[in-house]
Amino acid sequence: MKVAEKKIQVQDPHCEAPNLRENHDKGLELLKYLILGILFGIVFVKAEVISWFRIQEMFRLQSFHMYGVIGSAVITGIISIQIIKRFGIKTIHGESIKIPSKEFRKGQVIGGFIFGLGWALTGACPGPLFAQIGSGYSVILVTLVSALAGTWVYGKFADKLPN
Repeated sequence: MKVAEKKIQVQDPHCEAPNLRENHDKGLELLKYLILGILFGIVFVKAEVISWFRIQEMFRLQSFHMYGVIGSAVITGIISIQIIKRFGIKTIHGESIKIPSKEFRKGQVIGGFIFGLGWALTGACPGPLFAQIGSGYSVILVTLVSALAGTWVYGKFADKLPN
């Protein structure tokens, strides 16, 4: 299928971020995502980002390792967004990238606290979950099921939660 033939459906007319477009990849076209995910997992394992011990060190303020990893990711993100905005970089499909302004809500603080608490208790956040499972930490399946259940519950009741 040619890129020009793909339909783009944006769920929110005010947000034209490329990650909201409908993906029509099927079959072997999906293999690229699997390969990218495996490489991402290998980087996580080698950088010790999935290490429960490293995560506990971070939350106990005993080591700079995880703060360095997270900090470098934040700095990379800031620089990348600025480059995209200043040079008008387009997606690989030629679409312009429009990054909408974000509105602060008190629910973000509450959600961040719950997320951090879960991360500290389980030693896992959504990115490394699959790398931990792939590394043989099968107990993390409980965390994965809990994360999926929490996501479902949030989606079900999001409109009833405080802003």
